[in-house]
Amino acid sequence: MAGNSQRRNRRTSNKKGATVGSGGQRRRGLEGKGPTPPAEARKGHAKQRAANAKVKRAASTQSRRPSGRGAKSTSELVAGRNPVVEALRADIPASAVYVQQFIDNDERVREAIKLATDRGIPLMEAPRPELDRITNGLNHQGLVLQIPPYEYAHPEDLAAEAFDAGEDPLIMALDGVTDPRNLGAVVRSVAAFGGHGVVVPERRAAGMTAGAWKTSAGTAAQVQVARATNLTRTLEAYQKAGLTVVGLAADGEVELQDLEALAGPVVVVAGSEGKGLSRLVGETCDLRVRIPMPGGAESLNAGVAAGIVLYEASRRRA
Repeated sequence: MAGNSQRRNRRTSNKKGATVGSGGQRRRGLEGKGPTPPAEARKGHAKQRAANAKVKRAASTQSRRPSGRGAKSTSELVAGRNPVVEALRADIPASAVYVQQFIDNDERVREAIKLATDRGIPLMEAPRPELDRITNGLNHQGLVLQIPPYEYAHPEDLAAEAFDAGEDPLIMALDGVTDPRNLGAVVRSVAAFGGHGVVVPERRAAGMTAGAWKTSAGTAAQVQVARATNLTRTLEAYQKAGLTVVGLAADGEVELQDLEALAGPVVVVAGSEGKGLSRLVGETCDLRVRIPMPGGAESLNAGVAAGIVLYEASRRRA
């Protein structure tokens, strides 16, 4: 009898079903948990592992490719919660967002994850030592954005594409401009006034970094930037193709309002605010033009000067 009672108790204790005090766990278990995140964002998924491996390979590749047709810069990392959020808000191209494991989930982290997910950017979870390594010890605050290498155009392509479209080329070239924000401002002005691209030297010059992308306010996606191995030779090649090379100089012999060349195929060269045009570039220019400044300022930065000249060119071509 005792044995039968023990067997009945065991059957009773193994009985399935809701227990007292479950707190509605079964009901909540049936409720929806929202849309399924993309495969790249699901921890342990094969696509996330593949994306992780791809990003790590890209992060470890720091060698610069030779310039020329289709040349690319190296990838860039943006570190820190505010910089990453601002870059994502500005629609700067990104190949991945690294998120530190066990990160304090504040408002900026949540926004960065949402923006990345909405744009389909892979989210990579990584331990802090890994983020310290790939950022060379920068204060990343648990968030790192990887920007893919920028693919530069060839200088010849800018003029050729304009001619193919039946238009006179209007190209900006920068000589010794090292601030990416100035480059971004020039790109924005080129887009606003119907220019056909920007040329920058390969060395000792600003490139298409996150700062340039942000200042361009998204216009970098529609304006080609070309990189010249030797700016003087590139300008000479433009001259052979029928373009007038105009240099901006405070002591230029022609005032902007008298510059008829802006109505035809032209490349306008702006130098750095401090040093202006280099000697060789200045000697290569067909004309040197000055912007009247009745207020008495000695010079303008490249972004402002380019905007003024490009507006004048657009007005003459209207």
